[in-house]
Amino acid sequence: MASTGPAADAARAAFRSRISSPGHAVENARAAASELEAAFAAGALERTPALDRMLADLAVALAQDEGRKLGGKSAEAARFVLRAISREFDRA
Repeated sequence: MASTGPAADAARAAFRSRISSPGHAVENARAAASELEAAFAAGALERTPALDRMLADLAVALAQDEGRKLGGKSAEAARFVLRAISREFDRA
């Protein structure tokens, strides 16, 4: 069942705004994932198996060794997964 209602619409809009905001893609991705988890916890959005898989992929893209910065391929992978999540919102 799709997540509907004003809270779901607001959560999707906030997510899309976050992923298109200026700044470093990795930091934006971390913030977007955190906000998305908060929307799930608040009941604004419903988890789906597809969204869970995408968030797991995003976690891998954002994993880093202590003291090392992420960029390049991690940022590209994060942007790719975030766009996929945004598209999933239209189906879920």
